[in-house]
Amino acid sequence: MRLLKNLSFDQLQFFDSQGYLVVDSFADQEEIDAMMRRMDELLDGFDCSIASIFSTKNQKQHTDSYFYDSAENISFFFEEKAFGEDGILKQPKQMSINKVGHALHEHDPVFKAYSCSDKVCCLLQSLGYKKPVVIQSMYIFKQPGIGGEVVPHQDNSFLYTDPPTCTGLWLALEDANIANGCLWAIPGSHKDGLVRRFIRGEDGVSFDRPSPTYDKKDFVPVEVKAGSLVIIHGDLIHQSFENISPKSRHAYSLHVVDTDGCKWTDDNWIKRKVEPEPLFSS
Repeated sequence: MRLLKNLSFDQLQFFDSQGYLVVDSFADQEEIDAMMRRMDELLDGFDCSIASIFSTKNQKQHTDSYFYDSAENISFFFEEKAFGEDGILKQPKQMSINKVGHALHEHDPVFKAYSCSDKVCCLLQSLGYKKPVVIQSMYIFKQPGIGGEVVPHQDNSFLYTDPPTCTGLWLALEDANIANGCLWAIPGSHKDGLVRRFIRGEDGVSFDRPSPTYDKKDFVPVEVKAGSLVIIHGDLIHQSFENISPKSRHAYSLHVVDTDGCKWTDDNWIKRKVEPEPLFSS
């Protein structure tokens, strides 16, 4: 199938220089509503006695077989602050979940329809992808009051190919602003290369070196309206702060790698039993 490029020269220039790009109105309200309704249904059917916690500060402590198996499943992860000292949820499960991942794009028809859509394929072609594979998908809640911090990181640290090819496609399902925990990025930081990797070994997962220290003044907020897409270079330093506001900040995120002349590294945390199919081959 012949795919048309849909990013302009100016957009591609901005992405190349800054390491991220906002595409306004990438998804319409009908698509947003469909994904949010479907997530409500998935949460209704989720047995919350299965408690797995997600943390970007100390994921090694919380990593278990449920986390590893999520690479090929639809799995649910709670916020660190969701439980009281007695181990009981402090509020309903719908308000306690951090994210759902990491294979919504493969197993759920609503999320698959968006993830494999022509517009996603066209965008990836315009970024130069030849045989793109969606390697993980996440529905991120950023719950009001307890939505956890995501520390400064690079996506290539977690999803490494040789050579590096990861791109994040972060879709705002609700308005994202400073108050409710929008993305923050260091413009141009992708040009400095990968600083560390998240390695899966015999003893679990860990980073191969400590995190550098970043100056807060170097970060800029990426505030966007619902339906906007933020394209994130795999080496861009980005983060988000806790959501201390009364409003959630739902988002649907895809991470894509190229399989054309690129090798998926065996020590990534994701180890697939079945190789994912490329979205297209050009």
